[in-house]
Amino acid sequence: MEFRLSDEETAFQEAVRRFGDKVLRTHERQIDAEGRIPDEVLRPMADLGLLSMMAPTEYGGMGASAVLTELAAEEVGRGDFSMATAVFFLLEAGWGYILGRHGTEETKREVLPPVCAGKAFLGIATTEPTGGSDLAGMHTISRRDGDGFLLHGEKSFVSGVEEAKQLGGGHLTLSKNAGGGFNFLYVPTRSEGLTTQRFHNMGRMGISTGGLSYQDVRVPSKYLISREGKGFEAAMEGFSVARTFVSAACIGAAERALETGIGYIRERQVFGQPLGKFEAIQFELVDLWTQVEAVKWQCRRAAWLLDQYPLRGDHSHRSEVERAVASVKLTAPPIAFECVKRVMMWFGAAGYTTDVGLELGLRGIMSYMVGAEGGLNIMRIILGRELLGREFLPYK
Repeated sequence: MEFRLSDEETAFQEAVRRFGDKVLRTHERQIDAEGRIPDEVLRPMADLGLLSMMAPTEYGGMGASAVLTELAAEEVGRGDFSMATAVFFLLEAGWGYILGRHGTEETKREVLPPVCAGKAFLGIATTEPTGGSDLAGMHTISRRDGDGFLLHGEKSFVSGVEEAKQLGGGHLTLSKNAGGGFNFLYVPTRSEGLTTQRFHNMGRMGISTGGLSYQDVRVPSKYLISREGKGFEAAMEGFSVARTFVSAACIGAAERALETGIGYIRERQVFGQPLGKFEAIQFELVDLWTQVEAVKWQCRRAAWLLDQYPLRGDHSHRSEVERAVASVKLTAPPIAFECVKRVMMWFGAAGYTTDVGLELGLRGIMSYMVGAEGGLNIMRIILGRELLGREFLPYK
């Protein structure tokens, strides 16, 4: 593995950072206050190729590597501290990649070009009101009905329900197949029989979260992802990709928090000297920076492994990939949260104000700890399974 970025990767990373500084930072308060990502952000994102950048070039994407996409996710997380744009970015990146790999030709040509142009939304719908990770307890059912499927059930805590309704687009939806196994279907949000509900979160206000209700929604066969009854594998492959980019966005946010804190403790005078001269603060900075640096390279390795072993069916490397991804998803969000929390405390009372802006990151990063592509304890279950064997799973 080459740790040094290529000239092309470095140039791209610098371009995305400039975009983050000039566009995302200047709009992050508007995004948080208005509860949406404006066209002034989506258009330049599309122009840079950031929307579904792993999708094949023939469908409007960049055909980008996971490593290049991981670099972009870091910069998007650094740019919009609220994490709303990062959620939009990683959903398009991860699930656009899966649609490009496992979707039908007709669906790829219909869905991916507008997604890559910022004119449609693509997300994921697996969680249900009764739980998100207990797939055996899933209640949403799809059954064959002529040249298509009828979908009945409910999904909950789904990102982008309003964006898909307003822009157009939909979600890759996991359901139990009436004939056995799981079906993975692309379901347009404007489908007849599909209704939406919006929830109200404490953070990342710029992207909606809500529920989807399916009352015998007809889904054409062309929207089947992978094979009938075999959609579970494609969905889990997508989670491995998306979890890597979640972690990268958290790393970008953590680095921004530390940069903010470093600037402050260099200048803030306490008892006649800079705050940064006090060892209690200086050592805390060093410990935080070291943790962020370690998890950044852990995340970069997870992306590299995704590039090396993209086929989930390659059993010889599956465990290595899953361990790397689960490990970084387990560690990156808490480290980022701790960075923001500690820097807020360096600022004292000012850190609790919206003027400093650190509370944006605190609210946004929390979503990645409680859930968003898998909660922290789910990552522990995955790692326990891979380290001890499936016989040690807490469920059958």
